[in-house]
Amino acid sequence: MSDFDTLGLKPVLLAALQDAGLTTPTPIQAQAVPLALAGHDVLGLAQTGTGKTMAFGLPLVSHLLDSSERPAARTAKSLILAPTRELVNQIAESLRTLTKKTQLKVNVVVGGQSINKQIHQLLKGTDILVATPGRLIDLMDRKAVDLRTVKHLVLDEADQMLDMGFIHALRRIAPKLGTPRQTMLFSATMPKQMEDLSRAYLTNPKKVQVAPPGKAADKITQSVHHLADKSAKQAKLREILSQDMDALTLVFSRTKHGAEKLMKGLVADGYNAASIHGNKSQGQRDRAIKAFRDGTITVLVATDVAARGIDIPGVAYVVNYDLPEVPDNYVHRIGRTARAGREGEAIAFCAPDEADLLRQIEKLMKIEVPVASGTAPKDPVPRKAQSRGRARGHGGGQNGGQGTKAKPGGNRRRRSRARKAA
Repeated sequence: MSDFDTLGLKPVLLAALQDAGLTTPTPIQAQAVPLALAGHDVLGLAQTGTGKTMAFGLPLVSHLLDSSERPAARTAKSLILAPTRELVNQIAESLRTLTKKTQLKVNVVVGGQSINKQIHQLLKGTDILVATPGRLIDLMDRKAVDLRTVKHLVLDEADQMLDMGFIHALRRIAPKLGTPRQTMLFSATMPKQMEDLSRAYLTNPKKVQVAPPGKAADKITQSVHHLADKSAKQAKLREILSQDMDALTLVFSRTKHGAEKLMKGLVADGYNAASIHGNKSQGQRDRAIKAFRDGTITVLVATDVAARGIDIPGVAYVVNYDLPEVPDNYVHRIGRTARAGREGEAIAFCAPDEADLLRQIEKLMKIEVPVASGTAPKDPVPRKAQSRGRARGHGGGQNGGQGTKAKPGGNRRRRSRARKAA
């Protein structure tokens, strides 16, 4: 007997969940699945790592199984849009676990791969098309796919699609879809533009919210180190990594150049590290993520865009080597740890010129990030004046609101606990 039995799912889906070792729905799944099964449009607000893919995947597959009609050539019956190639691939992988004992076909279209191969795959028709907006428009322009038969639309990580400038792509894609249709939109944050998007694409949606937007997962322990300069950051990172060389640690850099340089320095110092960023080919990014998931490498240095959608349950640590220019990105970054109920730690480095970025993050999350070392500058250098040029070129756990200092040595103890949980 599985707790998923109470959601009204078909036996073939319950069997697939059991085969995958999934027995208990997450809060977002428990709330969203029945609403979506009933045919409602759904607006889901939840952090990454809370089971959003199954929250829309289960009802989507269930609806498709209700129809015995096969998709016509070059058509799709449902469409899932996500901002990055990595996220698209992970969504497709999860959906294939649900559809492996059915005749439903899942196809993926993303940039960085052969468009001719994707055109050939679409020839026979698709039940579930998972795509990045840019490549989908390329295929639409080539008449390789007809979206008029799409009756189910999912926008995953919708806030990130807006941040990455995909709103214009969405405006081109949406009018080509079938009507009436069911639309599900999932996001970790709810900025003003997201509200506009919801009104434009959803009809009388049912809102599902498992945590306030901007709140981190409960099992993420956060801390910040106030450091004088880049040299101090480098030393602190190596100190943290050396405490447990086996822990999977995701390190965020603000720029592509910075990520690559940081990775090469770590490798030179004997750490098993790799990097993913916009200057890497899709094959290089896929291999790095696979090696990180397998534990072949234990440190992955990434930019925000490249790390979108990474779902690796064993990540014990997220290190914000550079604080993000956009506060919402901090929430997305630290959501890469403490996934699926595990514990994890998010560590931030804050240089004097990043103090204002930290304040913006704390304002968004309505907390004070506990200080692990150092002291915030009383008169920080205004970042806007200092980093205007750099900002243009960048590549791509709640603590109960208490502003207490972290205990010395706490990283090591929490590190061990997080590794065991993973």
